[in-house]
Amino acid sequence: MYSGWNGSDRYHRKIVMSELGFLYPDIEPYKTHRLKVSDLHELYIEEVGNPNGSPVIFLHGGPGGGITPVYRRFFDPNHYRVILFDQRGAGKSTPHAELRENTTHHLVNDINTIREFFNIDKWIVFGGSWGSTLSLCYAIQFPENVKALALRGIFLCRPQEIKWFYQEGASRIYPEAWEHYRDIIPVDEQHDFIKAYYKRLTSENSETRMKAAKAWSIWEASTSKLIQDEELINTFGSDFFAEAFARIECHYFINNIFMESENYIIDNIDKIKHLTGAIVQGRYDIVCPTESAWDLHKAWPKSKLHIIPDAGHSLTESSLAKKMLEIMEGYKDL
Repeated sequence: MYSGWNGSDRYHRKIVMSELGFLYPDIEPYKTHRLKVSDLHELYIEEVGNPNGSPVIFLHGGPGGGITPVYRRFFDPNHYRVILFDQRGAGKSTPHAELRENTTHHLVNDINTIREFFNIDKWIVFGGSWGSTLSLCYAIQFPENVKALALRGIFLCRPQEIKWFYQEGASRIYPEAWEHYRDIIPVDEQHDFIKAYYKRLTSENSETRMKAAKAWSIWEASTSKLIQDEELINTFGSDFFAEAFARIECHYFINNIFMESENYIIDNIDKIKHLTGAIVQGRYDIVCPTESAWDLHKAWPKSKLHIIPDAGHSLTESSLAKKMLEIMEGYKDL
């Protein structure tokens, strides 16, 4: 599930000017890095804010979405040292759209490699959509390195969530957008859209891959905001973004995000029950319905759940963004 994208600075300048003026001002990284995490993969990393500040790691969505400049603006640059990076295959990390050596376990280990690279003891973990999934998986494996969690648009990657969005459910709310996603798949394969898309997204034919990637990505963009945003849909449909986003998402979802159980996060929630955590959820989130945020909160009583009554899924919706900013202001006391 999605929380970010690359190559869309023009779009982000537009939404920041019109909707998100309450965030901190535009800021450039004080340092960027390219970190080799395997013989194949190299990550693009940014450091933003105060080099001696309270550390935060930002985990983008998708998987395959990538970071974008507006994400730097959720954090007081005088207080926080913010680490943002493009996950394997996404954004400026290389190789682009690569599926080999790209699993949740790889990404969790990458986060810890980054922490060690910067000699950070503990940090706040900030993530939305797939970023919330990855944040929770990281915290379950490395709870001793987590100071607090700031999560949005909860995605637990359970079969019911995948079925809702990619097979039947969200289709009933956005039938006109669903047709474009549905109709590139022959009728005799429509009983399993994930399998059918994976076949095409991994095809040796570049035209077949791109057609599927655009349809997959545009479907998600069409449902990501409470009010549909045509420019967002166009951005998701760009070749560079769609290729990584669709391929990597489908690769993860057809493989149950490479976890040993279908309810891995809830099954392992005891490992993080002691941690401070905030959950922010748009009431009308079609991509990641509120049920998952509720289930997580019930299993993790120490968490604080904030249901936003006038929002869908996207972090760039004003009321969601305000709540995430408020949470990070509150975390200054940690």
